[in-house]
Amino acid sequence: MKKFAALLLALTMVLSLAACGQKKTQLKILDTEYAIEDYAIAIAKENTALLDEVNAALAAITADGTAQKIVDKYISGKDHDLTFQADAEGKPELIMATNAFFPPYEFYENDTVVGIDAEMAAAIADQMGRKLTIVDTEFGSIIGGVQTGKYDMGMAGMTVTEERQQSVNFSDSYATGVQVVILTEDSPIKSLDDLLDAGASYKAGVQQDTTGDIYLSDTPDNGGIGEDRVIRYKTGNEAVQALLTGKVDCVVIDQEPAKAYVEQNNK
Repeated sequence: MKKFAALLLALTMVLSLAACGQKKTQLKILDTEYAIEDYAIAIAKENTALLDEVNAALAAITADGTAQKIVDKYISGKDHDLTFQADAEGKPELIMATNAFFPPYEFYENDTVVGIDAEMAAAIADQMGRKLTIVDTEFGSIIGGVQTGKYDMGMAGMTVTEERQQSVNFSDSYATGVQVVILTEDSPIKSLDDLLDAGASYKAGVQQDTTGDIYLSDTPDNGGIGEDRVIRYKTGNEAVQALLTGKVDCVVIDQEPAKAYVEQNNK
């Protein structure tokens, strides 16, 4: 489908590993979910007026079915005829920070950032009478940028955690995320217990500063595997490439991006 075009380009290096007559490594997702979490929009603590506006806009697009149509487009492939930001020129700017390597929430289609979060933000901006500007940056810099006012909000498949709530406020939740484990088909990891066992030595790849990173870096007593077994990458693409080249034994990431990475690799 068209929505995966940018992802396919981003994974060119990964897929090239199957060239030159080598047997292509197939990927799969572990049956057991690692964690379930809520996604929301990060807004500066002092900007309560913006928080109220965003929540009101989010409630409006949820009530009229727009939010569900956006999700259905990127999850189920059901296209919609909605148009966003058609008359946004000249209106006050709403700057959204994201990390555009997290399909289907945000990814590149040619030179444009698209996805669930991008369309959701555009619909919210329309409700607020604002012009949306999307800035692609490293995931770990989003909260800090929102805190300092560099960005009005952060929307990047971002999970609400107690640690993040100390730095920013969060809007009402607009999606539920599920953290899963990506493996190679021949992986010796057969269950979540195999990975989490305190005596195991398996290395897990994660996108730096995501909840997968936070959860896994914790001690085994708290459901993690410890810092020494977690390898951090700037993007999910890099983590999957590391899995395919044997640098890590698995990747922990959100379920929807995981599906996209596995589908593209296994073609």
